[in-house]
Amino acid sequence: MLARLSVLDRFLPVWIVAAMALGLLLGRVVPGLDDALSAVEVGSVSLPIAVGLLLMMYPVLAKVRYSETSRVTADRRLLVSSLVLNWLVGPALMFTLAWVLLPDQPEHRTGLVIVGLARCIAMVLIWNDLSCGDREAAAVLVAINSVFQILAFAALGWFYLQVLPGWLGLETTSAEFSVGAIVVSVLVFLGIPLLAGFLTRTLGERARGRAWYEGTFLPRIGPIALYGLLFTIVVLFALQGDAITSQPGDVARIALPLLAYFVIMFGGSFALGKAIGLSYAKTSTLSFTATGNNFELAIAVAIGTFGATSGQALAGVVGPLIEVPVLVAFVHVALWAGWRFFPGDSTVPARAGGPR
Repeated sequence: MLARLSVLDRFLPVWIVAAMALGLLLGRVVPGLDDALSAVEVGSVSLPIAVGLLLMMYPVLAKVRYSETSRVTADRRLLVSSLVLNWLVGPALMFTLAWVLLPDQPEHRTGLVIVGLARCIAMVLIWNDLSCGDREAAAVLVAINSVFQILAFAALGWFYLQVLPGWLGLETTSAEFSVGAIVVSVLVFLGIPLLAGFLTRTLGERARGRAWYEGTFLPRIGPIALYGLLFTIVVLFALQGDAITSQPGDVARIALPLLAYFVIMFGGSFALGKAIGLSYAKTSTLSFTATGNNFELAIAVAIGTFGATSGQALAGVVGPLIEVPVLVAFVHVALWAGWRFFPGDSTVPARAGGPR
């Protein structure tokens, strides 16, 4: 029943919208707040955002049963589908939408291409957990994406900004990406919480057993993830609040291809998972890991390459403005689709339990 959920869980979409509004308001009305929040950076990301991301990811990764990840690595349908969606379909789709819907906006278009190349390795774990996706699969796919991000981000940026537009007779864009900054981003925002989660489960189960760990310890630390999510959203939008609210026309134009991208990627990924015979939990995980983007990396790259006031940076900033509420909505879409299209699947959560 809905009454069984905590107030935080029950009204999570409301809290997220409120956090976005609060962040935008703070960024707009508090002079110098953005400079203060970005005064200290970790891997080109503001320290407060880094703290929020780590708090957000640690409880989720502490829930993963690492001893069961071998069943995920053995599922070639899941792994191949994820790689194709993340590194072939996603960037190509964002490139296409950016050129079709923003043909006269080269800076915004470039920013969106960068967003499409930055595959999510952080916040997607929250969406997956809320939709009752496969935690072990999410951990494995996020780890794989992090490796590909280090190896392929710069090469794909060169391809989609210079090579492919040249082949098509379109305008090309020169950009240099710091591989070092990408490595630091992955090591900090995935490596630290992943190691902490692994050690917590290993030592916790060894000391008190799995029953205590999953029945007593995890429920105690679980809310930290959602508090970290809300804190991250407030800080993120406080940092960029002025840029968003001062250019509503540009924000609206950038939002259109982003919205189309999220809808197409999520719907297509979910349909693919169902078509190839994945369970609900793995289908949900496949969909969210393919749809989400690493907005903190995209913003850092855009600012570092083109400047904080550039159109490319604005496109990166608008990314989470659209992604956060849309993917929260997709959590409920995934649950509805599980009940509707996966009858008899043991991984589909009971209706009474809601998204948690």
